[in-house]
Amino acid sequence: MDRENLEGGQIASPLLVHGRADNKGDGGCNGSLGNGVDGMKSDTSSTTVLVLSTCVACCGSYVFGAAVGYSSPAQSGIVDDLGLSVAQYSIFGSILSIGALLAGVMSGKIADLLGRRCTMGFSEIFSIIGWLAIAFSQGAWCLYLGRLSLGYGIGLLSYVVPVYIAEITPRNLRGGFTTVNQLMISCGLSMTYLIGTFVSWRALSLIGTIPCVLQLLSLFFTPESPRWLAMVGRWSDCEAALQCLRGKNANISEEVAEIRVGVGLMVLQQIGGVNAIGYYASAIFESAGFPSSIGTIAIAVVQGFQVWTELTPIMAVVGAVAFRGMFALGMGGIPWVMMSEIFPINMKMLGGSLVTAVNWFGTWIISYAFNFLMDWSSVGTFFMFAIGGGLTVVFVAKVVPETKGRTLEEIQATMNPIIAT
Repeated sequence: MDRENLEGGQIASPLLVHGRADNKGDGGCNGSLGNGVDGMKSDTSSTTVLVLSTCVACCGSYVFGAAVGYSSPAQSGIVDDLGLSVAQYSIFGSILSIGALLAGVMSGKIADLLGRRCTMGFSEIFSIIGWLAIAFSQGAWCLYLGRLSLGYGIGLLSYVVPVYIAEITPRNLRGGFTTVNQLMISCGLSMTYLIGTFVSWRALSLIGTIPCVLQLLSLFFTPESPRWLAMVGRWSDCEAALQCLRGKNANISEEVAEIRVGVGLMVLQQIGGVNAIGYYASAIFESAGFPSSIGTIAIAVVQGFQVWTELTPIMAVVGAVAFRGMFALGMGGIPWVMMSEIFPINMKMLGGSLVTAVNWFGTWIISYAFNFLMDWSSVGTFFMFAIGGGLTVVFVAKVVPETKGRTLEEIQATMNPIIAT
């Protein structure tokens, strides 16, 4: 359905006069902070507030990466200091996914009830508690509870961060801004590995609280998602937040009109949203359970056939780096971007929760079963992953739609065949 049909007869006039923002309410930002250019359309401006808001949200992405990467550099220190067995440490490593799975089930509901900004703050409270519990633990149970709390925090963050960034960003910048999420996850992983080689596991855990506190404090100065404010009927706050994000002199009337149309179509989009959940949940499961095929094939060859044995260490490293790089560029980040794009605002709760839960369930299966699979066959394990990556390529080519250069409302309308006709 084209935008003229969507808007025809439904919007008599723009909600805002050109160049004016209603700064009343508590949208979370003073409109004077923007630096938009007079007359610039809302989908072509990138303001300081927009960039800073994205950076604040991506502090949560860094926490995500740091939490996932923590168990590797900390293993020898924790096992030696607390006398944990291999089985106990395996529980410690994998229970993060259980906490994230529990959060995934609730993430959409929490984000809809509290708002995107408050949900990020709520998640950081659990993350801080988890890091501190690990840092001061004297036994296995305190470690488990801390890791579980940390997992719950990053489970919420894994949903709300890409959703928030997608909802505040103009269509022509959305892809670039949302990929910062995956970049910061990788930075969190890398920095945790690096710092962990120089400090103790307790100090590393305390360092993990720094980005949590930084995001928690910064959220007080960050605007709320305009689309969430529109969903709950706070139109004055929606307009003020959007004006702040686009710049004080930017004309946001067209974008506000699109948001209003999108909210008006929520009921009709219910069917389209439900249909989207099924295929996208399977896509995110592919990304969670089956990594990129290039690196895994290289590792499988090294593991199974021992070709060029003198180069085996180099090939193993190249394979691991290739996997990490390709995964970060593709299936590590883009499915989360699309999750934040394809669901209409009223379906983000159900759809996003399902996607997040399926992702973390797949993560738990792989992390728990990996040692058993390696005992069965190291070459078989990595070839299985590589085949999964190949099937993902076919799935994306045949099923997943392109969303580049389209507003969220346009994407969501075309996802529903009833509205599109």
